[in-house]
Amino acid sequence: MSVIKRAGTAAAAVAALIVPAGTVVATAGPAAAKAATTQGCPYGAVCIYPQNAGWNGGHPSHFYYSYGAHNLSNMVGMHRIYNNQSGGATMRTCTGYNGTGCQGYLPANNYIDKDMTPINSITLQP
Repeated sequence: MSVIKRAGTAAAAVAALIVPAGTVVATAGPAAAKAATTQGCPYGAVCIYPQNAGWNGGHPSHFYYSYGAHNLSNMVGMHRIYNNQSGGATMRTCTGYNGTGCQGYLPANNYIDKDMTPINSITLQP
């Protein structure tokens, strides 16, 4: 059974700053913070990691950027799939080629550990 999990990062320590009066300090907002590579997966991509390797030290084996179906080959056993797309973009695994027989939706900024043996394609959609 696969379980979808939310990817997160550890909170950074906050350092005290001494700023002269009249100086403007800008910080990156939440949108900018999410627009980053996570666990080696570039922002805007769906990444699949090697078999039984979890995050594999931040080294995915497959990267997918474009919407639509992507056929897979020789992918068996448990693999971690991370959706690092933006906004409401989702990813689905499919038992057939060319995006047929699809199952569930993996929302952006989430990952799943999935047995890819019966999976022959994935789809990315906005």
